[in-house]
Amino acid sequence: MVVIRLARGGSKKRPFYSLVAADSRNRRDGRFIERIGFYNPVAPAGSEGLRIAMDRLTYWKSVGAQCSSTVDRLVGEYNAKQAA
Repeated sequence: MVVIRLARGGSKKRPFYSLVAADSRNRRDGRFIERIGFYNPVAPAGSEGLRIAMDRLTYWKSVGAQCSSTVDRLVGEYNAKQAA
């Protein structure tokens, strides 16, 4: 099954996450099918901390991919930010 989840990057104490579509059998930071966006929880004020390619997210959901709970929360925040 394909899942949309966060893959951790960055260094110690400086996390950076990629939103990826990946096979659920692969490791969290392992092989993925496509990178859909990114999330930087420690982004300085004024810089972009979250970007999601909504067209690709919609595509993957339409073919049966499941989002993790964290990705669902981030998508909600992103949509609220775009609407404002």
